[in-house]
Amino acid sequence: MANNISRANRIKRSPGDAFVQVLLYVFVALFAIATVIPFLYVLAGSFATEQELTEKSFFLFPTVFSTNAYSYIVKDGSIFRGLANSLLVTAVGTFINMFMSTTLAYPLARSDFRWRNGITNMVIVTMLFGGGMVPSYILVVNILHLRNTYWALWLPGAISAFNMIIIKNYFQGLPKELEEASHIDGASDLTIFLKVVLPLSKPVLASVGLFYAVGHWNSYFNSLLYIDNVNMKVVQQVLREVMQQAQQAETDELMDWGSNGAPPSKAVRMASTVVATVPILCVYPFIQKFFTQGVMVGAVKG
Repeated sequence: MANNISRANRIKRSPGDAFVQVLLYVFVALFAIATVIPFLYVLAGSFATEQELTEKSFFLFPTVFSTNAYSYIVKDGSIFRGLANSLLVTAVGTFINMFMSTTLAYPLARSDFRWRNGITNMVIVTMLFGGGMVPSYILVVNILHLRNTYWALWLPGAISAFNMIIIKNYFQGLPKELEEASHIDGASDLTIFLKVVLPLSKPVLASVGLFYAVGHWNSYFNSLLYIDNVNMKVVQQVLREVMQQAQQAETDELMDWGSNGAPPSKAVRMASTVVATVPILCVYPFIQKFFTQGVMVGAVKG
């Protein structure tokens, strides 16, 4: 009986609808393949030899498997120090970003906050106008004296106006009855924020947190400006120096690279890309289920 009801309620699709659906599946599959292939090529090239990279313009599987590029990257251990520094910068920086963004977004999302419109307009202005690189450098180095400290990477970008507005819009979409009921039960604003609002906002917090984390992990220019201590350089700086030295390594006759020869600079660049990309890619699967929902809801509500 249940099977008969389900068949009766099943929507019958015309041949045209089925054809369009097949086309959509084919398009999505082709788009996914086109997106993945460049990463596969970079990964394959990082394990290739100089001869193969020179002779072949494109391949997905190296003929001769070589780890010389990775051996060159890790030979002095600086890459591991850079990875540790980047993990520290990303973890602490993301925490600061999320703390600043959520604590500003919550009062601006409250309809009973008197100055919410004025402060929101001030935040929006920062998205349109900026002081520029030179004033920022003078502020960080000469006034705040943050050179060769990670605070130079954290404080100037402690909050993103765009991400804060996304969180604010999400907060505005939460049921007001939950806050009113919590107030009736005697909960303070801080308790409501920590135990009601934040637990219900996991999708947008995960999405915005990923934005902040990727930004810190890929941060290169600010660290180049403010960090010149060898022990404090992040992985992007270390990889840049590795790639610059790779061209000289090809002519280094004192280094024994085995039967495959010295790693070409192109293979080192590809290996550097893999090393810099894989750690942050490992984070995405854990928050994938929150990502689309958090961005879309936070962008359209309010």
